Amino acid sequence: MLGRINHVALAVPNLTAAVATYRDTLGAAVSQPQALPEHGVTVVFVELPNTKVELLEPLGEGSSIAAFLEKNPSGGMHHICYEVDDIILARDHLKQQGARVLGNGEPKTGAHGKPVIFLHPKDFFGTLIEIEQV
Repeated sequence: MLGRINHVALAVPNLTAAVATYRDTLGAAVSQPQALPEHGVTVVFVELPNTKVELLEPLGEGSSIAAFLEKNPSGGMHHICYEVDDIILARDHLKQQGARVLGNGEPKTGAHGKPVIFLHPKDFFGTLIEIEQV
């Protein structure tokens, strides 16, 4: 069911500083910031030859990233995103296997303009999983 890793997401306390580190220190190509109010984050993508790293900063009140950063003030790995061909088939299979889909279970539009769902970290060894349709 799973395709390639689309990205690994890191929550950061300061997006500007994180972009500078990846761009200037590591020499990476970094996208422009993109606000995603529906998800409560501002994101940038670090483009790599085989995948991406998503840097997340809280956006607005009640952002889940703000809550994550309260527990991890210097930031850290937030989630990993896997690609699937059909998100509805994947979601239904996952639910049938006992995985908990966060929210109302309906896909939302993610940063790439494609449908995404998130799976409860307690079902996946403490790691929040994002599933994105390709």
